[in-house]
Amino acid sequence: MSGARSQAMWLVAVAAGLEVVTGAGLVVAPSLLARLLFGSEMNASGDLVGRISGLVMLFLALGCWPRAFEGEDRQALAPLFAVSLLATVFLIYVGIGGVNVGVLLWPAAAIHLILAILLARAWMSLREAG
Repeated sequence: MSGARSQAMWLVAVAAGLEVVTGAGLVVAPSLLARLLFGSEMNASGDLVGRISGLVMLFLALGCWPRAFEGEDRQALAPLFAVSLLATVFLIYVGIGGVNVGVLLWPAAAIHLILAILLARAWMSLREAG
């Protein structure tokens, strides 16, 4: 297994693992996660939407989980990159607004930014490696 491929599989595993943790948190305790990220609780409808979102995150992560088959890790990089990039943009937008900022908002934005950069680099390395 090439270095680029090994790094890509490792990044897919890390990114998918973080989405599993976040998705599980949304399914189990959406208001707690909302308070930690955005500094406020959700109402009952928000909890339901949060739980559905958590299930979607779990399924995305499981669908992208690294596989031993040739080339499948590269296909998993794109959706995980997109999620990380869009989450970064959204969290920074919310944080700049300053109204709904919880203790985990900026760390979550930073983690998503770092992951987005690493996933993009891995994707490009795999494309170059052919």
